[in-house]
Amino acid sequence: MADIELETRGEVAWIRLNRPERMNAYDASMAREMIQAIEDSAGSGVIVLTGTGKAFCAGGYLANLSDPDPNELRGMFYGSLKLIDAIRTSPRPVIAAVNGAAAGGGNELVVACDLAIAAERATFGQTGVKVGSAPVLGGTNFLTMSVGEKRGKEISFLCRRYKAQQALEMGLINAVVPDEALEDEVMRWADELLYMSPRYLEIAKISSNLWWNMARDSFLSGLGMLVQAIGSHDMIEGASAFMEKRRPRFEGRAPRDD
Repeated sequence: MADIELETRGEVAWIRLNRPERMNAYDASMAREMIQAIEDSAGSGVIVLTGTGKAFCAGGYLANLSDPDPNELRGMFYGSLKLIDAIRTSPRPVIAAVNGAAAGGGNELVVACDLAIAAERATFGQTGVKVGSAPVLGGTNFLTMSVGEKRGKEISFLCRRYKAQQALEMGLINAVVPDEALEDEVMRWADELLYMSPRYLEIAKISSNLWWNMARDSFLSGLGMLVQAIGSHDMIEGASAFMEKRRPRFEGRAPRDD
């Protein structure tokens, strides 16, 4: 089974994450494939990113975060930055067709895409501080450009899940449609974009990266802090608690029985 499926529909390139058994979470190798697919699709008019099965993307995947390999994690962290850079610097508009759960780094992929259209069943939210990490590649910084600072902190601090309609009202996405209508609606948006000048769409897109570019230094500093925290008590405890379906016992807090 291929990790990534690339399908061309006329002038629209569909990049489909294809690991439904792990909610389309990507490892370092899969991230490289996604980057290559985005770069290879620069000759198309529009690029669409979507997932197979019930999830859009659950972010970065590692088999055992409770016993992390520092080199593997470092590669995952910086590979994720390269992936979102590929989305933001592609000359073509990138649409997130959110077919299901967008969690953690998957939610940050939605933030990185130029436009986002969601099925009604889609959900959104960060997971970082709940499982021993932090969403430093958009979730703690650039997300506020879409939803405002207070709401952005709510999303990144509390790790709640939001339904598609809530995400629309917050400004995280552009539209919500019935599940079965998602791909047709995305193609309608893509067709509308194809009427535009590709030269000036590229200029408009790169110009719109002003705030993204200003936030990028915070991505690098955030990644540096995450790398230094690899193997920390809170990382291991957060991952272990998630896998064991229990409340984590983080440092600096009195233990609880619930």
